[in-house]
Parts: sequence; C-alpha cells; structure tokens
Amino acid sequence: MKKFDLFLEKYNKDYISHLKMNEDLKKKFYKFFKFTLMVKKNKKKIIIFGNGGSASIASHFSVDMTKNGNVRCVNFNESNLLTCFSNDYGYENWVKEALKFYCDTQDLIILISSSGKSLNMINAAKFLKNKNNKLITFTGFGKKNKLSKLGDLNFVVNSKSYNLIENIHQYWLLILVDIFSKNKIK
Repeated sequence: MKKFDLFLEKYNKDYISHLKMNEDLKKKFYKFFKFTLMVKKNKKKIIIFGNGGSASIASHFSVDMTKNGNVRCVNFNESNLLTCFSNDYGYENWVKEALKFYCDTQDLIILISSSGKSLNMINAAKFLKNKNNKLITFTGFGKKNKLSKLGDLNFVVNSKSYNLIENIHQYWLLILVDIFSKNKIK
C-alpha cells in the first residue's frame, strides 16, 4: 500500500506542476488567443490533427471549439480518409496531403504529437513553412523534439509520460474553448 500511495502522491504532484501558469505560458496563450481571434474575424477555420489519443483530443477540441467557442474547427479522423490518404501517399504524408486538399490561406493549423517525433506531423509542418498559415504545435518529451521547432507557437510538456502529456494538451486546448465560450467573443 505504501508504494501505491507514493506513486499516487508523485503522479499527482507531477501533474499539478504542469498545470501552473508561468509568464511564458500566459504569453503563449495570449498569442494562441490572438491567432484564433484572427481566424474568427477573417471567417477562416482551425484544422487540428493528432495520432492515437491525440486524435481523440483533436476531435474533442474541434467539436467544442465549433459549438461552444463559436470558431469553425475541423479534424480529420474519418477512417476512410485516413486509410485512403495513407494508402496513396504513405502514412508519413497523409496529414500533409490532407492539408493540400482542405487547407485555405489564413487557416490556423494545430498539430499534436506527444513525442514530437511523428513523421506525419513533421512532414505537415515542413509543408506549411512557405504557406500563409499559422502553425501551433503541442508536444512533450522536452523542447528538443523536432516538431516543437517547426511551429509559429509551440506548447511543450516537459515529461515523458504519454498520459500526462495528453491530459495537459487537452487541458490547454480546452482553456482556449472556455476563453471564447465564457467571454462570448463574437
């Protein structure tokens, strides 16, 4: 029982430490808010991608941002699109190809990769480099991961625990939804 209690105590302490809002994180949220405000003002959209658990986070954020935040947001988790694009272009390129088909100028793109090493996200980020879109990344495993170097704004959870990283990513994304929904931003 003692090991179990120690595990819970350490896990809880680690989780809470990632929830703290330092000045750097507050500035990033403000930038995220401003990027999203421009999307709304210009009648553009947010496109969000993730793999595995991050795909679920992308779906949750997309629905809530559209319905509650009143900002148009889409994600691509349809099995037929995913399998078609993966089959035709390779799994490492399906996100980039989806962006070619669905991304418009001034859309805001969000890529989520807990490890920051997902090739489909890295290739999509590289594709966006010369486009007129803002890119926000959500990663973990420290600031040295590849994806966290490619965005206009990068949120990094300094942990190697996938569950912790994914929970913090969801928390951060849903903060933005609540900023828009609770403040009735038009």
